Amino acid sequence: MHYEILGRTDPDAPTILLSAGLGGAGRFWEPQLASLETTHRVVIYDHLGTGKSPAELPSGYAIDDMAQEVLALLDRVDIERVDFMGHALGGLVGLQMALLAPAQLDRLIVINAWSRVDVQSERCFRVRLALLQDSGVEAYLHAQPLFLYPADWLSANHDRLLIEEAHALEHFPGKQNVLARIGALSDFDVDARLGEIDTPTLVIASRDDLLVPYTQSRRLAEALPNARLEMFDYGGHGMTVTVPAAFNASVERFLTT
Repeated sequence: MHYEILGRTDPDAPTILLSAGLGGAGRFWEPQLASLETTHRVVIYDHLGTGKSPAELPSGYAIDDMAQEVLALLDRVDIERVDFMGHALGGLVGLQMALLAPAQLDRLIVINAWSRVDVQSERCFRVRLALLQDSGVEAYLHAQPLFLYPADWLSANHDRLLIEEAHALEHFPGKQNVLARIGALSDFDVDARLGEIDTPTLVIASRDDLLVPYTQSRRLAEALPNARLEMFDYGGHGMTVTVPAAFNASVERFLTT
């Protein structure tokens, strides 16, 4: 997989690994990098089958496979322990890693994630899949921001979104890979195992998230033995993009206390 190691280079620096959501691109975390690079060695990566990590994802591809890929990446770059931050699907990867290899995680941050997919999320993904399969890639990408951002932010950032949409179209990973990744997040269910995850965890959610109800994050925070919840009133599903200053401050507090 394509990866980048950024930030501090001293051998004693703590490491944080960042895992993006459905899109899978490491550079999704651009609004967080400047803040994190001052305190951490930062590892970002393109998920297998996305961005600069081309692959044809196999039938039955699962979140467990994604977690195993991250563990293999850490072994490849000779990093034994990390803090882990994941957005949505990336948060699922973090939860799975906490079950597979808890000794390799110092702290975990999960953003707008879930332990078992909610019916509202399923509804949204059914709509997105129908657009992809029946109307094509352009329609799928044109609708994507509607599920990610608040309406006023969409209006104020219209030109930016058109540029991002063109870039996403040029680098689209292929219909089958998108179907495989949506299938993986839809099948993910560790609800009955949350009590096994003792990793110190920050759960972050936004009340106005259309795609993932904030109640899913509240469920995580209540069921994880060593977690706390930070709730934002505004930001939408893509709160790392829409409210980066407030989001980064929340993460910094967790990582330095």
